[in-house]
Amino acid sequence: MSETSITADDEVDHSRRRFLTAATVATGAVGTVFAITPFVKSWNPSERARALGAPTEVDVSKIEPGQMVIVTWRKQAIYVVHRTPEMVAALTQNDSKLKDPSSADSRQPDYAHNEMRSIKPEYLVLVGICTHLGCLPKQHFERGEAALGADWPGGFFCPCHGSKFDLAGRVMAGSPASVNLVVPPYEFRGDTIVIGVDQQSEGVA
Repeated sequence: MSETSITADDEVDHSRRRFLTAATVATGAVGTVFAITPFVKSWNPSERARALGAPTEVDVSKIEPGQMVIVTWRKQAIYVVHRTPEMVAALTQNDSKLKDPSSADSRQPDYAHNEMRSIKPEYLVLVGICTHLGCLPKQHFERGEAALGADWPGGFFCPCHGSKFDLAGRVMAGSPASVNLVVPPYEFRGDTIVIGVDQQSEGVA
């Protein structure tokens, strides 16, 4: 039986082959890192986005006058109401029934610090959490609803402890809640409300 001889050249060839294989793998790994870096960066939210949470969009063109939709932002229920002209007009008649009619002690962005507590009078955006103990107020938009009394102006009623809020989210006298419902940061982009982004003054339409 003949013996196979291994020459120095064979050893060099094997060594070179191992080196080239390792170099190819390393180069591929580095290339992969560079290739995925832009994608990884795109997953990282900005500091402001992390602070506010990912924005939530609502197409208000699909909300009929007098209707409300509920969406979620930062794990909170957000109420978006398309107020009718009658609902808007009735808000001016509620001041004597309210604890904080001018929202001086309540939370809302500067651009919603007005009687309607909104950017556009017909659209109301609220955090749907009672400012008393964190329950979820229910919509009762019909004025004079029998269960709430003949002087009920329409708004929100919290069944847990009886707090009442008008159609601007302002708390009514006699309620356990002491301040108005919170208005979150939001802006309009055409027919879309983006919740979690502050409206820029020059963008108000």
